Amino acid sequence: MKHITLSVDAEGIALVTLNNADESVNLVSPEWIAEFVALTEQLAADAAVRGILLTSGKPGFMAGADLKMLARPFDKAQALDLARVPSAMHRRLETCGKPVVAALNGLALGGGFELALACHHRILADHPKAVVGLPEVNVGLLPGSGGTQRLARMIGLRAALEVLLDGKPRAPAAALKAGLVDAVVPPDQLLAAARAWLLSAPAPVQPWDTKGWSHPDAQGLLNPQVASYLSVLPARTAAATMHNYPAPAAITAAVFEGLQMPFDQALALEGKYFAKLLIDPVAGNIIRTTFLNKGEAAKLARRPAGVPKASYATVAVLGAGMMGAGIAHVSALAGLQVHLLDRSPEEAARGKAASARTLAKEVERGRRSQAEADAILARIHPTADPGDLAPADIVIEAVFEDTAVKAEITARVQAVLRPDVIFASNTSTLPITGLARAATDPSRFIGMHFFSPVERMELVEVIRGRETSDATLAQALDFVALLRKVPITVNDSRGFYTSRVFQTFIHEGMAMLAEGIAPALIENAARMAGMPIGPLALLDEVTLDLPVKIIRQAEAEDGAAYQPPCGYAPALRMIAAGRSSRKAGGAFYDYPAEGPKHLWPGLADLFPPRADQPEAASLRRRFLHIQALETARCLEEGVLSDPADGDLGSVLAWGFPTWTGGTLSWIDTVGAAAFVAECEALAQQHGARFAPSDWLRARAAAGRPLREG
Repeated sequence: MKHITLSVDAEGIALVTLNNADESVNLVSPEWIAEFVALTEQLAADAAVRGILLTSGKPGFMAGADLKMLARPFDKAQALDLARVPSAMHRRLETCGKPVVAALNGLALGGGFELALACHHRILADHPKAVVGLPEVNVGLLPGSGGTQRLARMIGLRAALEVLLDGKPRAPAAALKAGLVDAVVPPDQLLAAARAWLLSAPAPVQPWDTKGWSHPDAQGLLNPQVASYLSVLPARTAAATMHNYPAPAAITAAVFEGLQMPFDQALALEGKYFAKLLIDPVAGNIIRTTFLNKGEAAKLARRPAGVPKASYATVAVLGAGMMGAGIAHVSALAGLQVHLLDRSPEEAARGKAASARTLAKEVERGRRSQAEADAILARIHPTADPGDLAPADIVIEAVFEDTAVKAEITARVQAVLRPDVIFASNTSTLPITGLARAATDPSRFIGMHFFSPVERMELVEVIRGRETSDATLAQALDFVALLRKVPITVNDSRGFYTSRVFQTFIHEGMAMLAEGIAPALIENAARMAGMPIGPLALLDEVTLDLPVKIIRQAEAEDGAAYQPPCGYAPALRMIAAGRSSRKAGGAFYDYPAEGPKHLWPGLADLFPPRADQPEAASLRRRFLHIQALETARCLEEGVLSDPADGDLGSVLAWGFPTWTGGTLSWIDTVGAAAFVAECEALAQQHGARFAPSDWLRARAAAGRPLREG
């Protein structure tokens, strides 16, 4: 066998070791299933085998199915088979007539933990990396090979649903407490403990296969505890998912209904729910963007070939404000020496102090030792002298968002740098080609757009200017990887990709307000679409001054060619009323000293509500469509060179809902032809910003998915 090894000792214990020959982890695959099915039949027929011990030759026990396999399109029959075959394999294992123990030496997740659940006993190594769980809900699916049914019968409906719906892995102590495993032992005692259990002559029968066995929760709603729990769970699920994610409801139904059925019927039911989720576009969208595309980006899929990998020891960060301090912090975490420059020693020191506060909280919470925190902080060197930046291997400029200010600091700092040093600007909107004019070598100039808060946000948008070289792009991506961030690569444009498209969301919200749409309806419709926050609440946080400043800078630099966005006039009206931000006392919301924030009552005077309010569903679609349409324009114009970057950037940069797969995948989910028709109708109602281009119409007519480039 290729992926499994077998040995049988003198006492009849069959040691089955999972050891994928092609991957660094054990994965569920058709080839592996075929081997395991044949092995199970062999062991069941061997009278010399007294018991079966499953373990792994890898650091982890087993992960789930290969996500690349799950991301492809399935028809109903194929989806049913994908659940039926491994489910039947697990069922045969637990009814083979031999006791089976899982010795879990490391992580057992998804299909790997479902295999463990089909064993008669589970022992977990007491190791930090040894976690168990069923995370399928996170990819829009449910455990499809018995996981929902076995877990519910083992620990009860409510406890099982809590595990299944949060999708979080459990460490050894928590797993034992929850009943997910039967024992936890030191790693060096794992196999001995498993053998001892087999030698104790346990019955090779699961409780649910014992005649007359029934779980109390099988009474369904006749059980008061089940009835009470399920009376509130659907509402909680709806509030969390806004009905955009079908997996939680399917998991709840599979567990509730399955508990009231004979076990084999329950497995068939589970398989049907699994198949229904698999053919739904949501699961494919989530898997493709948040796992596959993200993984490729983290591996630097867009890095130009043939460029030697760069190594970095020292970085210079220009500007010790919030963004500069954050970039300095993550650079120090990555082991780099950081020279943090600002106008005065005091301002530079404040940037380092921000890192000190972050590290102190981590020490307080037990996430790192004081010695580790001290070492990280010691790598940050605040300064007001550009001469101190001479050792830098790369420079990240994060000063005020103003072309003239950036040009001045670029020229001043480059005078002390080596000629081969990459100079990157952390601008969020200003064209890189224009900023590069201040550089001594524009081919070594690039955009590197971090997101706030830098410590928590995974994405970095790497922007290639017109003269940026392949070598600069490749080595800038090497730096992003060193920081353990996920890069997308885009070409130059005002606002690049992320800021350009994100602005359509906030401006559409202000345009709706100007149309007389109730502000609460605007906010709720955005949340119903899956956006993490409404556009008005978001503007309170980022300030109305920021989009207005961006617009005025564009007007000054681009002249008559620039058309202000639809939210410009309402933004000016708010600022004129003295309402610009939360920091300034409030904008669209009031922030009382006591109690929660609430929408500012004065909005009704500035933007009188119309009598006929639209349906929330129409606003929800409008929010999603305007962002997707602008992304399509970025793809058409070459700002995006790969649609995967568009999807991934939208999800990671500003929280475009993962159930859509991202902005371009949303077009494919709707269907390009239907999307174009809906945008044409929106253009008739709301203006040319919704008008699809001839390029997009041609794509739709040809039936070409946007995510294929």
